[in-house]
Amino acid sequence: MLQFLLRRLTGAVVIMFLIGAFTFFLFYTIPQDFAELACGKNCSPQSIAVIRENLGLDKPITTQFWEFMGGILTGRDFATGHCPAPCLGVSFETSEFVWASIVDRFPLTLSLTVGGLVIFLVLGLGSGLLAAWKRGTWIDKLVSSTSMVLSSFQIYFLGPIVLGIFVYSTGWLENPKYVPFTENPAAWALGLLIPWAVMATIFTAQYTRMARSTMIEQLQEEHVRTARAKGMKQGYVFFRYAWRGSLTPIVTILGMDLSGLLAGAVVTEFTFDLAGIGRLAVNSSLSKDLPLTMGVMLFGAFFILILNIIVDLAYAYIDPRVRLA
Repeated sequence: MLQFLLRRLTGAVVIMFLIGAFTFFLFYTIPQDFAELACGKNCSPQSIAVIRENLGLDKPITTQFWEFMGGILTGRDFATGHCPAPCLGVSFETSEFVWASIVDRFPLTLSLTVGGLVIFLVLGLGSGLLAAWKRGTWIDKLVSSTSMVLSSFQIYFLGPIVLGIFVYSTGWLENPKYVPFTENPAAWALGLLIPWAVMATIFTAQYTRMARSTMIEQLQEEHVRTARAKGMKQGYVFFRYAWRGSLTPIVTILGMDLSGLLAGAVVTEFTFDLAGIGRLAVNSSLSKDLPLTMGVMLFGAFFILILNIIVDLAYAYIDPRVRLA
């Protein structure tokens, strides 16, 4: 297991380096003077020259690349001050360090992800297991039909409807907002309740259908039928043998969804006017803030790689056959 983990971590480091190199040279091949972008409109040639020197844009492209990659590990010195590791550069738009901007937005994105994850996992897996347990009954048909309908909804469609009913029409809830958990846990939960509910509604349908189908498939496996033939109780067989085997595809989908949400739930944040990582990525692209855009891309890639490693480790824990392989 340790060798497997070391191999995956080494591969992740190599992939992150390649992603960093690709994004760096992709952005820096754009036929645009970055100093002009950072300076803005109606900027004098003298100001552009100063900015080019301050950002190190007057150096060869290979030197800039190695300084950028080295800054991620050890930090960099700019004219505006020292950028501590992991240094992802300086924003053209705000002149702030990119890493500081990402860290400032990440708590909101993390709160959205964690809250929605808890709700849709509990509801989705619970209803999927119930449908598989009661396969062929009216409960199964009701759960399956409901999940089919809810899976057709999208956040940008369902979100405004929920806002119109619970915020603008009835006034039962306030507009979604982010309050740090450490300041006021109750306000934190209440401010994100509507986004959590909308996210959970859509994701619950996906996990319900996934849990039901994989559970029914596992119930047909030979080891499950053997356990039944030995006279074991139905509930014990259901949760001890079938349930554990059905988790593998669910963990796969969960890892993909979780990495996407942590990298920035763009549609969710725009729908509810929340300033998280997703909104930061879109705004930086629209303003041509290339250092910030590249920083967000690397940040998202990091989470995708790390969560893929965690998913592989979860496989080994869930399924003994993976450890043997």
